[in-house]
Amino acid sequence: MAIHKIQIDDFISIDYQLVAVHSTLEDYRLAYCINQKLAVSFEKSEHDIGIQIPEGKSHFTRFVFDDEENELYWNLIPNKTEVVTRQTKATSLFDETELDITTNIFLLPELKKVDYIIKIENTDDFFDVDLLIDELLAIKQITTAYKIDQHKLKSKNNLIF
Repeated sequence: MAIHKIQIDDFISIDYQLVAVHSTLEDYRLAYCINQKLAVSFEKSEHDIGIQIPEGKSHFTRFVFDDEENELYWNLIPNKTEVVTRQTKATSLFDETELDITTNIFLLPELKKVDYIIKIENTDDFFDVDLLIDELLAIKQITTAYKIDQHKLKSKNNLIF
């Protein structure tokens, strides 16, 4: 009798595209610039992406656009956020000093130089990510933009939200 093994990867379909964006703009300004150039309408989501780390709880703001006509769901997420923790340090026997320690947290740690990530869900073979990248590069506040290969990501579980 033959043994059939089912791998969990057999059930996971990659139906989304990832685009890395390098820009020095704040997230709300970048969303505004993209809204002006592309036919999208990013809005700030009430539901941030929360990540628990040993230093504390962190959250990433998120801008979303639900393209009902093309059945696409867009997310604009910063790749980096900061966690500020307060620690007390004894300076002498009777004195203590409180220090604020800032830790940078990355949504995709293997892409630390990426400022923002655009995740477009429910894409099919006809979605032209290269055209999207060309339109993003036409925005003068964006330094560069390129496609991220999901297969090479080690932390792709952070993109489940």
